[in-house]
Amino acid sequence: MPKTEIRYVCQNCGYDSPRWLGKCPECGEWNSLVEEQAGPEIKTKISLPEIEKVMAPRPITELEFKTEERFETKIAEFDRVLGGGIVSGSVVLVAGEPGIGKSTLMLQAANSLAKSMGQVLYVAGEESTKQIRLRAERLGTLSKNLQVLPETNLFAIEKNIRETKPQFAIVDSIQTIFREDIPSAPGSVSQVRECANYLVRLAKSIHVPIFLIGHVTKEGSIAGPRVLEHVVDTVLYFEGERHKQFRILRVTKNRFGGTNEIGIFEMREKGLHEVANPSEMFISERSKTSSGSVITAAIEGTRPILVEIQSLVTSTSSGYPRRTVTGVDYNRSSIIIAVLEKRLGLKLSSQDIYINVAGGVKVDEPAADLAIALATVSCYKDRPVAKDLVLIGEVGLAGEVRAVSHIGQRVKESAKLGFKQVIVPKTNLTEISNLKGVKIVGVSSVKETSEISL
Repeated sequence: MPKTEIRYVCQNCGYDSPRWLGKCPECGEWNSLVEEQAGPEIKTKISLPEIEKVMAPRPITELEFKTEERFETKIAEFDRVLGGGIVSGSVVLVAGEPGIGKSTLMLQAANSLAKSMGQVLYVAGEESTKQIRLRAERLGTLSKNLQVLPETNLFAIEKNIRETKPQFAIVDSIQTIFREDIPSAPGSVSQVRECANYLVRLAKSIHVPIFLIGHVTKEGSIAGPRVLEHVVDTVLYFEGERHKQFRILRVTKNRFGGTNEIGIFEMREKGLHEVANPSEMFISERSKTSSGSVITAAIEGTRPILVEIQSLVTSTSSGYPRRTVTGVDYNRSSIIIAVLEKRLGLKLSSQDIYINVAGGVKVDEPAADLAIALATVSCYKDRPVAKDLVLIGEVGLAGEVRAVSHIGQRVKESAKLGFKQVIVPKTNLTEISNLKGVKIVGVSSVKETSEISL
């Protein structure tokens, strides 16, 4: 009999150690090493074609090129994130916190594909068939072509996929699937890694798209080793608060499309519904008279989205002023606060400052710098910014306002939603065409912007 070796594997990053350690030396997580049995090398059951001879290198211009065949789910926000639809033979990982809506979204996508493409297989590893039927009744996703398989054994799942030959398969979730020839428990690093690799090879060999649903840890990373993200073709993160109605589907890896797109959904009683105009959603509840509120135009993927930047400045009650930031980069916000104190002479060292992006969206581009600066100045001076004003621009350490990309798209989105004034970097003015009813003002410094806006 082959000898079995005991190993200790970190369940957060996959670090392997011959002995137990209290703290993982790779990721720094405490009490994350779990005992696992390392058996002999696992051999795949999928027979890949043998290489008869070594292929010689060829010029890239002579390589065979064929556009990927895509299947649309008819859910526009979902298709946008995927890059235009599902590619045949691709493997997509959908990750998110429990209860965020992953299974709901995939059941809706499966029903849509079952109506347009044919047979779809939904592998249920966590829920019973009764639970899935109850959800399908609520969502109205009762299609005869949508087949449900309650199974967690990987080889049984493979057998059903090969026999039924579905157009599309969903595995919910990858943490519940196990291989019989691996002694570790389902959800362990070894099981998740090997099952994911096996399903990827299966999808490529029979050209069936497979979606894997995965959970995230308390730190927000995918439960299991990081290698899970590397083996799949696309990684989607489902973000949002379970107690709020809006959800954001964000792509972090896509071999068949862009990696900066987002899809926005609203959770309702009968499932997830697309948000046709996200800009209007994010600014709909804005207070028109309060100070510390500024609108900016951010670019998410290929489309501009108007978001509300909020700032609250209040006297500190301790010796160390507090800085709390949500939705924007903390370090960048700290730099902007320092610029305001030095270049505008504001005494912010004795003030607690809170900065937030309303609606739960995250803005990680420098074009929001000017809005963050003006929101902070507005609250500090207690002077509200005009309700029909949008500010766009990057702020440098000298207090200058620097040019940003896609300025034309940002200004058009502002005009479409009824904003009458847009402040932009002066160097961007030549890139903007005149828009009827919109006053475009170019500025070169934060001080100049403050004098114009407040």
